[in-house]
Amino acid sequence: MTHFLTGALRAHLLANGRRYLEDPDFDPVPSVKLFTPDAGATWLIVAIDPDDHDRAFGLCDLGLGFPEIGYVSLAELTALRGRFGLPVERDLHFNADKRLSAYAREARMAGRIVA
Repeated sequence: MTHFLTGALRAHLLANGRRYLEDPDFDPVPSVKLFTPDAGATWLIVAIDPDDHDRAFGLCDLGLGFPEIGYVSLAELTALRGRFGLPVERDLHFNADKRLSAYAREARMAGRIVA
């Protein structure tokens, strides 16, 4: 289990993953914002694949100016360290105020996630 997802949050993300299987047009608000405090990467996660609990789905921004919607490995995020060796953290103060598609649209225009 990853250090940045509580049991309740994981259950919610898995439920969203099941909903995606039923409705490919499902456009939820992000449930969690993850970031590297020392590397400029950010992820807005909306779902976990119910068939592969390591695959999370959301808006991914590696700090290179090209944010995109896709999958990311939770195990890789857990192992990831930034320039100063700091792990990925969850933004405990993040409250999504729009759907994933709106965040993605803004991020593409800005070249980074604006949250």
